[in-house]
Amino acid sequence: MATDGDQKLPAQKQDTQPGKQHIMNPLPLTINPHYKPANRLQGKVALVTGGDSGIGKAVCYCFAREGASVAFTYVKGQEDEDKRDTLRILQDAKTGDAQDPVAIPADVGFEENCKWIIDQVVKVYGRIDILVNNAAEQHLSNSMDDITESRLERVFRTNIFSHFSKHALKHMREGSTIINSTSVNAYAWNPTMLDYSATKGAIVAFTRNLALQLIEKGNRVNAVAPGPVWTPLQVASLTEDGIKNLGSQVPMKRVAQPCEIAPSYVFLALQTVLLTSLAKFSIQMVG
Repeated sequence: MATDGDQKLPAQKQDTQPGKQHIMNPLPLTINPHYKPANRLQGKVALVTGGDSGIGKAVCYCFAREGASVAFTYVKGQEDEDKRDTLRILQDAKTGDAQDPVAIPADVGFEENCKWIIDQVVKVYGRIDILVNNAAEQHLSNSMDDITESRLERVFRTNIFSHFSKHALKHMREGSTIINSTSVNAYAWNPTMLDYSATKGAIVAFTRNLALQLIEKGNRVNAVAPGPVWTPLQVASLTEDGIKNLGSQVPMKRVAQPCEIAPSYVFLALQTVLLTSLAKFSIQMVG
């Protein structure tokens, strides 16, 4: 794994979104060989949108190593090869009594698709314990003139409309958790990604308010805000020079790898498990 400032990326560009992980050079690191699972998600069911590549793929892997049954979404016709590879590593990572992983082809930007996704997960696993809203797209915009109405709607549909699916909550019991993928761009300036940054700011506000709305139901809502990470999203949106310089602006002077971000999602998923266990222990002690 790269250390401070020793990672240089070769110039490359993919012309369509979503990007393809299997043709990136070098391949993003999904698996950290030093990761030590504790089997704390045994018996849990997790759904990760955009889980075929990038951060989503690494999150799926870590959840599977922790014992969860994992479903993820992908874009059919664009991410088929990445989907197949993700299914393979999840099958290999599956532990205990976890069920086989499931890949669901769907555009998460439309409510009817989101409902269908939830229906498929519940049909296979019976419920959802962990929902990770991770699917996203981004585009460069050097000027407001670059952002058409159709593009703006497309970015908001993928990045934030999908978070408003109420259908998952119907199948999430007390102690379940929602984890949203926002971005450092919600807090720091990036004028070249105006519409993308706006959606990530919306996710922060959504997360804060949904957390308060669901707290009485015993559900937790959090978000993770990564900086630059080596994912297909980057090569599908940045220029070749942008790829070569990706990560140079952060203190470590390098881009992060998905496997370095994924444990933060595990931590947030584990907190619900731990808090539920502590509550049951406290009830037993009082009784």
